[in-house]
Amino acid sequence: MPNDNTTLLAVLHALAEEGWIENLSVTDEGEVRCPSCDTVSPAGDVSLDRLRRLEGASDPDDMMAVLAITCPSCDARGVVVANYGPNASEGDSLLLQALGDERPGG
Repeated sequence: MPNDNTTLLAVLHALAEEGWIENLSVTDEGEVRCPSCDTVSPAGDVSLDRLRRLEGASDPDDMMAVLAITCPSCDARGVVVANYGPNASEGDSLLLQALGDERPGG
């Protein structure tokens, strides 16, 4: 989706209203940690259900991807905020490269 200057907070709030409430995290190895069941899943086992790209209006290097993900272990729905581009951590880069895209047309 193109950048429309929507804030990160607005995207997170909208996803939470639709049930994406868990705050998932990314390990240094690009795996996803679910706080609901405390499972760490390889990125290839995790389904990407929604994706929203955000770029900073004042700093184009401020690039984030808000990922709506379902935990493969407990089916908890949550979000990961991952950086991409020059500010991406190794874990974020590994995750983004390995995610299975389950979105329609993905």
